[in-house]
Amino acid sequence: MSEETVETIMAYLSLYALNIVYALLIFLVGKWIVNYISKGLRRVMEARKIDAVLITFLSSLLYYILMVVVVLAAVSKLGVQTTSFIAILGAAGLAVGLALQGSLANFAAGVLIILFRPFKIGDFVEAGGTAGIVEEIGILITVMRTPDNKKILMPNSAIMGGTITNFSANPTRRVDMVFGVSYSDNIDKVKEVLRDIIAKDPRVLPEPACQIVVSKLNDSSVDFIVRPWVNASDYWGVFF
Repeated sequence: MSEETVETIMAYLSLYALNIVYALLIFLVGKWIVNYISKGLRRVMEARKIDAVLITFLSSLLYYILMVVVVLAAVSKLGVQTTSFIAILGAAGLAVGLALQGSLANFAAGVLIILFRPFKIGDFVEAGGTAGIVEEIGILITVMRTPDNKKILMPNSAIMGGTITNFSANPTRRVDMVFGVSYSDNIDKVKEVLRDIIAKDPRVLPEPACQIVVSKLNDSSVDFIVRPWVNASDYWGVFF
């Protein structure tokens, strides 16, 4: 083997060896930066008291996305064309997105529920056409228990796609009750009896004041509307 050939081989080896070293450095430094960013995101979300499930999912998702970028950068330093890899990843991502379109919509809605907190576990809400107590808030579904003890698993997209009524959001609620009396009854006496009943119930709050008024004149009865204010936990007891 001639001296020129040996020098050529050594030049190629030194060139590729240097590229391998650079690729390893890119990978190691990139991995350290990715870990730092991922842990930083986790700390920020924990400080804001975001749901633990969402913290784990988002930090892991960010970690793997950034690691793909680091690996592609390291591989490209070795002289490998990464354009085809990026195209394959893009096509695969599009295919997965189309296949999981419904699940992705539920996931996005779950993220919004956890971030904006329109309700929390234990709240009595009406959402997606169902009323019940929230027992579990997941990434894809929310579990509710109806007043007659049925378990409802509702997709998050159905919840966020409509109106959400949270009956437990505020500490107090107004109880709206209607009582019908005869036209022959003494209207003032009816008001007096209703005020006496309300005044003797310790669950009724003094403020705001209870409203007792005639609301409707029916064909065979006079309707009184009675609207006392109570603590949210006493609503149904007072109502019934």
